[in-house]
Amino acid sequence: MSSKRVMVQPINVIFKHLQAGTRVQIWLFDNVEQRLEGKILTAGEGVFGFDEFMNVVLDSAEEVWVKDTKTKTAGDRNKLGRLLLKGENITLIQPVLSA
Repeated sequence: MSSKRVMVQPINVIFKHLQAGTRVQIWLFDNVEQRLEGKILTAGEGVFGFDEFMNVVLDSAEEVWVKDTKTKTAGDRNKLGRLLLKGENITLIQPVLSA
C-alpha cells in the first residue's frame, strides 16, 4: 500500500482550526522577535473569523516574545484581546502545542 500525500489549500486548514476551536500561533512577516497566539473567532452560523485573503480575526490574542530584545525577554506575554490581522502580514499559522 502506497502512502499518497494530498495537497490541502491553506484556507481549508484555517477552517479546520476554526471548527476545532484550536488555539493557533501566527508567525508575522518580517518580525522574528514575536508571534501572536489566539483562537480564530467564531461569531455565529455563516460568519467566520477569516476571509479569502487570509485576513484573520483572533480572539483572546496575546503577543508572545520568542527572542530577547532591549525591552522584552523570550517568553514574555502581552494580552491584546480581539484583533484583526491582515493576511499579508501572516507567514505561518500552526496549532499551539500544549506544555
